[in-house]
Amino acid sequence: MKPAFARILAAAALAACGIAGVGPAVAQGAAPYPSRSITLVIPFPAGAGTDSVGRIFATELSGILGQQVVVENKPGANSTIGAQMVARAQPDGYTLLLATNTALSAAPWLMKSVPYDPVRDFTPIARGGNLPFILVINPKLPFKNVQDLISYAKQHPGKLNYASGNSTGIVAGATLAARAGIDIVHVPYKGSPQATTDLIGGQVDLMFTDVAAGMPYVKAGQIRALAVTTAERSALLPDLPSMAEAGVKNFDLTSWNGYLGPAGMPPEVVAKLNAAINKIVGNPETKARLAALGFDAFSGTTGEFAAFVAQQVTTWGDLIKGAGIQPE
Repeated sequence: MKPAFARILAAAALAACGIAGVGPAVAQGAAPYPSRSITLVIPFPAGAGTDSVGRIFATELSGILGQQVVVENKPGANSTIGAQMVARAQPDGYTLLLATNTALSAAPWLMKSVPYDPVRDFTPIARGGNLPFILVINPKLPFKNVQDLISYAKQHPGKLNYASGNSTGIVAGATLAARAGIDIVHVPYKGSPQATTDLIGGQVDLMFTDVAAGMPYVKAGQIRALAVTTAERSALLPDLPSMAEAGVKNFDLTSWNGYLGPAGMPPEVVAKLNAAINKIVGNPETKARLAALGFDAFSGTTGEFAAFVAQQVTTWGDLIKGAGIQPE
């Protein structure tokens, strides 16, 4: 059953601040948090853009917190496997989730049911930033721009196919088909690395992929980038047109990520983690390393992130319904 999204926005912000759903108190005399290693669950395969970004954060967090932050990849089922693992963990701050719009915003609409509530079952900690997406094609195809692709697809319905390795890829492909009035066949993958491999090999024709995963192959000439999925050109990729510039109006898709734990985490632990993540994104050297991966790093307060998570459930629901995608 889908969560009642409209009624949980305010509750989410309260829960994040510790006013509702407060977790177990830290016992008097207990060792200060953290006193042992922390597991960061990344619900994507190794090599995916979110994984690359998450490993930088994990290294930086280890240094700030004085305990090792160990990455554990748990991909599959639109990121719901990894998200469910964290939702069911002890809310002590030692099991965290690097979530994106896939698990928390899109999966509740792409799937008939998910094994958690995207708001009530998690404690928002901090936003990590945005990961812009790009439309890429196999370089053997003759298309030089998006309009070339659309013209061919209109003349050859069902001839082109598109890969997806995450929810943004699924929704972006379906949105392109709906907005441009074309018939392109969806080929789903468990993650971007496998999808990119088949794109390079010519098994699939095009895909929407995150900048971190796709740009190394673009620079190597193995795939060709046609546009970014944001409403305007990205400062990270100023030479690529937006989809709107390329002729596909009202196209604005951005993948976000952020850090959460199970519902009921102690407020003092949440505050410590939030401060650490804000310190990471405020470090110019780290921010530059992340930008080199195509990641726009920024953060804010826990309350801001909680409200954003709840709002994004509605936003992605509208996108998915507008693209005509039926839950499976």
